[in-house]
Amino acid sequence: MRYDVAVIGGGVVGALISMKLSKYDIKIALLEKCNDVAMGTTKANSAIVHGGFDAMPGTLKAKLNVKGTGMMPELCRDLNVPYRNNGSLVLAFSDEEVEHIKVLYDRGVKNGVDRLEIISKERAKELEPNVSDEVKAALLSNTAGIVCPYELTIAAAEVAVTNGVDFIRNCEVKNITKLDGGRFELDTAAGKIETEYIINAAGIHSDEIAAMIGDDSIELVPRRGEYYLLDKSYGSLASHTIFQCPNKMGKGVLVTPTVDGNILIGPSASDDREKDNTDTTPDGLEFVLSKAFKSVPSINVRGAITSFAGVRSHPVTDDFIIGYSDKSDKFINCAGIESPGLSAAPAIAEYVEGLLIEKLSPRTKESFTVNRQAPVRFRHMNEQQRRELIEKNSAYGRIICRCETITEGEILDAIHAPAGARDVDGVKRRTRAGMGRCQGGFCSSKVVEILARELGTDMNEITKFGGNSKIIFERTK
Repeated sequence: MRYDVAVIGGGVVGALISMKLSKYDIKIALLEKCNDVAMGTTKANSAIVHGGFDAMPGTLKAKLNVKGTGMMPELCRDLNVPYRNNGSLVLAFSDEEVEHIKVLYDRGVKNGVDRLEIISKERAKELEPNVSDEVKAALLSNTAGIVCPYELTIAAAEVAVTNGVDFIRNCEVKNITKLDGGRFELDTAAGKIETEYIINAAGIHSDEIAAMIGDDSIELVPRRGEYYLLDKSYGSLASHTIFQCPNKMGKGVLVTPTVDGNILIGPSASDDREKDNTDTTPDGLEFVLSKAFKSVPSINVRGAITSFAGVRSHPVTDDFIIGYSDKSDKFINCAGIESPGLSAAPAIAEYVEGLLIEKLSPRTKESFTVNRQAPVRFRHMNEQQRRELIEKNSAYGRIICRCETITEGEILDAIHAPAGARDVDGVKRRTRAGMGRCQGGFCSSKVVEILARELGTDMNEITKFGGNSKIIFERTK
């Protein structure tokens, strides 16, 4: 297979880069080592669109955070992805922390953040009645928001594929060879792939990909963060994203609503040698709870419906690493994209697009669409809309996931979409089937049946998240 550009990594950055480049008359492949997009850091993070006051002025983090946050609302409208401009609060619990939020305010002003203000305890309690009485003041960022990171990634991948990008799953890159004439040959789990340009957006593994062309300049520290997710019945605990003062390990434990109405608390922060260790630990989750109680004392762990962990790639430089490798002028590194990577992702994609077209000078396609049709969301419809939908397609009248009111029609849409679902978790991320209180206890078996039927395979071959994660091994009766 021959391409002009190979994007390595199907996280939010790789998917948005692929979507951006799909407007040009070039042949592009999006390579993902897993069975679906959004399988790494993208699926397990805080889902925050940061205001941009935390990054040091003059860094790529600062520049691309503020720009990306400004781009996010329009991008989410184009892609029909849920986004909410809910604002954020950084709480100060001591005179020393009050001075620190003043530093963050000044930093935000230098970074170009709009609508920042330091507010009193009384104003903070007015905005968020459930925050601790121990709060002395808070930094309010009115431009901050929340988004669903995996929905954003899935939508970007769908648009990219619709515009001609080849999405290749289970395509782990094992080696890269420089060919005569300046092209590259990638030895992958899906076979040999030849390309002229490579964009390395491989997340926590981007240092390994760079090393395959002799570039050892990228040094990353795997930083694991653990989270609790609370049931929607606890969704009124907070309307803003509530932070504590940041420290050297990150922005600290937050309490935030999600775009779907849950409450998310976390993350912890521990450096780990294992890049793919997403296990939760009693100590890590206890730490998350203890810190969350400090901000919102009324949090009740009985509301937790799941816990999870993600690994982010912390660069020792404390800044994003984006640009052509010193080892090749056809190899772009996009590495060390830790927080605020999600916020910055739209701007990162635009930045990388600029780097590439400066050399390629490609023609723009005559036909290109950036708009994604809104997925059917049966749970958000009124009775009249539901009746009309069911009359057109009876599959929307069969409820598969009772907790989230997800229909068979929605699951079929998710499977047959561009870059569609191929496993149970893929259906879950696209539709929310299995994300409710019972966490798939009732609907997962039916989702397995639907996947097997629609993909034309045996139920024994359906996995939870690809690889060896098979769910059914043999028939008992």
